[in-house]
Amino acid sequence: MTDVSLESKVALVTGAARRVGAAIARRLHAAGANIVIHYRGAEADAAQLEKDLNARRPGSALKVRGDLLAPIAPQALVGAALQRFARLDFLVNNASAFYPTPLGEIEASHWEELIGSNLRAPLFLAQAAAPQLALAGGAIVNIADIHAERPLKGYLVYSVAKAGLVSLTRALALELAPAVRVNAVAPGAIAWPEDGKFEPAERARIVASTPLARTGAEDDVAQAVQFLCSAPFVTGQVLAVDGGRSVFL
Repeated sequence: MTDVSLESKVALVTGAARRVGAAIARRLHAAGANIVIHYRGAEADAAQLEKDLNARRPGSALKVRGDLLAPIAPQALVGAALQRFARLDFLVNNASAFYPTPLGEIEASHWEELIGSNLRAPLFLAQAAAPQLALAGGAIVNIADIHAERPLKGYLVYSVAKAGLVSLTRALALELAPAVRVNAVAPGAIAWPEDGKFEPAERARIVASTPLARTGAEDDVAQAVQFLCSAPFVTGQVLAVDGGRSVFL
């Protein structure tokens, strides 16, 4: 399926400037898709990615800045895609906030940000994009987490948000069928968080409990996204990309 051409198709990838989001953008672009690179604060990274993709295929990438918690953001992002490329085939809901929220220390702002970025934004982006995706016979791919099914201790609100995203994936698969397919990728240990919360010993423990005995690469997630964009008879599914770790969770 990853050999299927996405030529002339258009993908909107949220949180696409860096890390997993950038890997997804690069892989879909390499398959022939035009890319709308959403970002919030990583201006330099988004600009470099846009430059790189356009150098490979002129006019094939557009960066668009936006705060996904702003009510105007979903329509603005979809509108930018249509204005530049006149169609939208794929929505990849990758943008995510991630940080610990131990019980007893949770604040309303934590709920608003974590639920907002991981669940509310994907819902309203899907709603805004649905008419265009239906016209194209397109697909939505949500980036969930293996901890949607088995919560990560100390990350209560994040785990709840990702569990909601998995449920949203299945509900949207029903709501948007048969015109639009909706699936999710649930990564395991791929790119370690940059906040330093996972100490070396904890990282070693996670790798030791992973059957493939290593962490994954960002492109492993990107390959799964490309597959789900291209699989015509797959909808409502959650594909774990975790080296088998969820077997032990």
